[in-house]
Amino acid sequence: MSRVATIQCAGVAFAGIAAVTAAGWLGGYRINTTPSYPLGLWRIEPLGRDAAVGDLVFICPPLTPAFETAFERGYIRRGLCPGRLSPLIKTVVATEGQTVDIGEHVWIEGRPLAHSEIHISDSEGRALSPWHGGTVPSGYFYLHSDFSGSFDSRYFGPIPATGLLGLAHPVLTFDP
Repeated sequence: MSRVATIQCAGVAFAGIAAVTAAGWLGGYRINTTPSYPLGLWRIEPLGRDAAVGDLVFICPPLTPAFETAFERGYIRRGLCPGRLSPLIKTVVATEGQTVDIGEHVWIEGRPLAHSEIHISDSEGRALSPWHGGTVPSGYFYLHSDFSGSFDSRYFGPIPATGLLGLAHPVLTFDP
């Protein structure tokens, strides 16, 4: 194959990949590569109501020092949220006005939250600082993942509901 034909084929292949990627992004599809939830293809479903406890959501993280550190440590990746961060997939476990107590585990409204152990360091031995606990402010969510090593509200606290993208639905996923 001539050099010109090779360049043309590469260009067509690149354009095809770009078109499929753009269609997927615009169609609300995302690929999860973190262990907090099953790996694979997920879809964002627009939410026509307020998010509620128990909802599995896609949400953009706020631009805070906690998320800058999370990016530097590789807990979150690059994406199309503000600050070029990737959206999180987490479960809403407390909403505005609910009380969250932090000890060795998380307690919400006086009830223990399953799989909520507080770790003092990550898997590489780097210090983790748990959120101090308190009442979830108006317009915020407290988020959680059952994955033991998840970077969730145990460490960054409640985050603004303004970053909510929608419900998270698995399309083609697998557990590692």
